[in-house]
Amino acid sequence: MDMTIRPLRAEERKYTFAQSQQLNAQTGAIGHIRGDFGSTGTDFHATWFDANEALKSDAFKAELDDVINALRFNESYGGLLKSRSAMLRYCTAYPDSIFEERYSAEYGFRIDTGSFVYLLRCDLSNGDYNFYCWCYQNPTFDRHLQNARKGIRFITPSYKEIFRIPDGDSIYIIRPDGAKSDKRCRYIDDCHFEFSGIWNDLFHIGQFAEMMERSGSTVIPLRSSLPEQCYGVLAETGEIVIYKKGETGYYKTNIFTTGKEESLEIAEEHNALAGISKAQAAAMQIGSMCGWHTPGADPAYYDANGQPIKPKHRARDDAR
Repeated sequence: MDMTIRPLRAEERKYTFAQSQQLNAQTGAIGHIRGDFGSTGTDFHATWFDANEALKSDAFKAELDDVINALRFNESYGGLLKSRSAMLRYCTAYPDSIFEERYSAEYGFRIDTGSFVYLLRCDLSNGDYNFYCWCYQNPTFDRHLQNARKGIRFITPSYKEIFRIPDGDSIYIIRPDGAKSDKRCRYIDDCHFEFSGIWNDLFHIGQFAEMMERSGSTVIPLRSSLPEQCYGVLAETGEIVIYKKGETGYYKTNIFTTGKEESLEIAEEHNALAGISKAQAAAMQIGSMCGWHTPGADPAYYDANGQPIKPKHRARDDAR
């Protein structure tokens, strides 16, 4: 059996968690294994959960056994599923495999065999389940992943595009009474998306636009590429302020400076210490002042120096 293994890419990590039946069908999900190494760290306990029993062919079951056994006993694969200590050594040898967005120490790897894709999420905590291995048909999975890179469209009822967000990013729905709800969105196809979770609301993009218009609600993107807040400088006064994602306007600070030039240096220094790029800071300023749905509220709109770049022409062949 030919088998390759590499760290998961950021766009693949979200497929190592439970998802809706709709997404399971779109991605060719067969099911997943949940396992742990017991109190000794060297046991092996595993349980299988179906996502689509019809896809669980004899060929898949035979290959799954071969893959798991190779990860346990074949030293060519580093003993990734041999024990908790072996998993620790393997995971820490690949720092780009860590899930930066998670609070616990989780790592992920993709195993390819040709017909199937195996996405492995590893948790090194003692007392928790130590791994989840999600199994997908290929090329169904990769085709969905490629389509999802186009992002989720949000439009007016007349089908004018307002903005797009990457698969897995969130939106704010602001009701007429000011109430807000934060919804994480998942790409289904070019015309459908859902709010994330095991039980989901599935929407056609046109249907959703009409619902928002009827209810008088406003929808704004909460892009994961933006920080929760950053420092900025008011052009008129040179005052240092704070911009917060999804909020209009700014918050004042008590930072005193001798002028605009010093303010810019201090704001950039504070942002850099927080890992915030100039492109992100520029997008935060435009979002706070001009609206989060505008193109300028996306860090991809700027170069490394925070200067606008010419947007790429988008083909007008999206399905309705």
